[in-house]
Amino acid sequence: MTQFSNPLARWNERFATDDYLFGEKPNQYLADKTPFLQKGKALSIADGEGRNSVWLASQGFDVDAFDFSPVAIEKAQKLATKHKVNVNFHCSDWESFDWKANQYDTIAGVFFQFADPQARTQLFEKLNFSLKAGGTLIIQGYDKAQMQYKTGGPGILENLYDEALLISSFKGYKILDLKTYLQEVDEGPGHSGLSALVGFIGQKP
Repeated sequence: MTQFSNPLARWNERFATDDYLFGEKPNQYLADKTPFLQKGKALSIADGEGRNSVWLASQGFDVDAFDFSPVAIEKAQKLATKHKVNVNFHCSDWESFDWKANQYDTIAGVFFQFADPQARTQLFEKLNFSLKAGGTLIIQGYDKAQMQYKTGGPGILENLYDEALLISSFKGYKILDLKTYLQEVDEGPGHSGLSALVGFIGQKP
């Protein structure tokens, strides 16, 4: 896919605006489900311009976050300053991030569907590796039905989720929430319109 031939340049270009591509407010699923999440040290992966990490910090979490776009990280730092919270931002892709065993009480992954099935398996393994026993993992992504809506996402069927994929990827986790649903999404110009979504919250055994 040509849009993924140079993803860093593409995302730097998309983020290089005064406005926030996905808005300044947190992902709706994350905001709604924050009470389910284990308080303490949190990680927001592929965090973009900071809307989700800043939200978690505002809710009392000690937050690490990473994104591979330096343009996004600069905007994320400005957002954290605006909201008077501290987030430990890292400019890193998921492969280079310093994953530590049993490091986080909560890990949040929102719309990180750049990963093809092989990369996704490796990334999911890293999430499990870094999550503490008893910790919570929250994932929001596009369902496979999103192909017909075209209101966001990679537009690549194999990169999309369904409930069975998430259950099988995190075997043994206690399912705290799992749903497939249609919802009007209003998260900046990047995510806008009726969308087919999957939400998952699991607690590591």
